[in-house]
Amino acid sequence: MFALIFLTLLGSIYGYSGWRLIPYLPLPAQVGAALALVFLLLTPLLLFRLRSRPHLAWLTDSLSWVAYLGMGFFTVCSTLLVLRDIGGLLLGLIYPIDATLNASIDLATFVLALVLVSYGYYQARRTPAIRRVDVPIANLPPALVGLRIVQISDLHIGPTIKAPFVERVVARVNELQPDLIAFTGDLADGPVERLAPHTAALAELTAPLGVYFCTGNHEYYSGVESWTEQARRLGFDVLINELRQIDYDGGRIALAGTTDFSAGELVPDHASDPAKALAASDGADVRILLAHQPRSIEAASQADCHLQLSGHTHGGQFVPWKYAIPLQQPYVAGLHKFRDTWIYVHRGTGYWGPPLRLGAPSEIALLTLSRDGSA
Repeated sequence: MFALIFLTLLGSIYGYSGWRLIPYLPLPAQVGAALALVFLLLTPLLLFRLRSRPHLAWLTDSLSWVAYLGMGFFTVCSTLLVLRDIGGLLLGLIYPIDATLNASIDLATFVLALVLVSYGYYQARRTPAIRRVDVPIANLPPALVGLRIVQISDLHIGPTIKAPFVERVVARVNELQPDLIAFTGDLADGPVERLAPHTAALAELTAPLGVYFCTGNHEYYSGVESWTEQARRLGFDVLINELRQIDYDGGRIALAGTTDFSAGELVPDHASDPAKALAASDGADVRILLAHQPRSIEAASQADCHLQLSGHTHGGQFVPWKYAIPLQQPYVAGLHKFRDTWIYVHRGTGYWGPPLRLGAPSEIALLTLSRDGSA
């Protein structure tokens, strides 16, 4: 069902763009352009068939670049064309637009799409920027004031994100010299056997209080047992509805991690349970939950959690998808307060699908705990 919905949506995007732009080409070029769009539409199906053939990894990676760049460009292009057509209809009510002007506007729309996608590609592929966030915690003891947590999330190592990108992320994180590192899921897209070499640099992440990991939804698409074992080999403390009590300079941190919000649908033993994860947190000065999806915030709040760290949304990644996120998630990006619980929603360190970010830059979050003076 998902494949049918996905192809229908993708077909609508490609079809609308083609219907609006192909007629401007000479006849032979129109045929070629139409065939190219059909190829782009069918490429995801071909990629799905090739995933189980490791000896064709080079072909999978090459086709992924073609498919994802095409998907990103035509999503942006079709969005602009829809806005252009609505604007044209409204403008046409008061000012007639002749065919020549129509063609010029369409060409300008196409060029604008190229410019936006080029900029979005740069934003996605650059080393993520540091986003510094102050989190005020009520009654935080002096020992924990200034505690520095680096959060990375949604790295999505896969066909278009490889070792060089990962190495840059690790170097940037270690430069910050955090006290603790939290990785809130979606480490990779694909089998461990193929992608393990590209995760190797993550073993160099360094923090005196440790590196902690919770599962995201994509771990379950690529074999959660194999990926959690790989995370442990990298030195991560993997939290499957579990908690660690961390003593630091006279203060105590209860750091818990829950499985992805929808994990139980695929692996019943991994049903997300923030209450279970935080159950042994009595006596802690601050209770922190790693939960991939923001939707866990209700359960986290009921468990008296002070701070939930989440990802999953990518901040929307690029238009128009960033405006669809609120239909599923309570928060899209940034620091928010739900009842007495803070939640920070990470925009993602990598990206999923198209190597494209518009209006939602990738990030490495540096969260510093402070004492809430209003408490």
